[in-house]
Amino acid sequence: MGEAAERLRHAAVTTAVIGVAAMVEAVADPRCGAVVTFDGVVRDHDEGRGVTALTYTAHPSAAEVLAQVATGIAERFPEVRLAVAHRHGPLAIGDSALVAAVAAAHRKAAFAACDALVDEVKAQVPIWKHQRFTDGTDEWVGALG
Repeated sequence: MGEAAERLRHAAVTTAVIGVAAMVEAVADPRCGAVVTFDGVVRDHDEGRGVTALTYTAHPSAAEVLAQVATGIAERFPEVRLAVAHRHGPLAIGDSALVAAVAAAHRKAAFAACDALVDEVKAQVPIWKHQRFTDGTDEWVGALG
């Protein structure tokens, strides 16, 4: 499938709308019989409280860190192609915040790599979430840790 840098088809931190279809298109390859996707969508609740909206704030290094994380996953899983994007800025309920796609010849590798990719993005990429609740309160949630 090639070197890790070649198999990492897309990694971006952006204010633009992101979606599964674009990530799937980025990893498409006739050698791949499995494509696993993750679509992290803004939901209307968190821990029993209604959420009205949220804003993601990205550190200036977030895009670089995301690319490093994705490259690391590509190195750990040499049989996959992958693409990932994380939005920042204000998002509405139903918007995609984190989208990933992983393609491989077989499903198990694709599932394992996609799971690892999402976990590592959430653990390492410096992006923070500011949630606003229906009761008028708000909170900051660190994507790190």
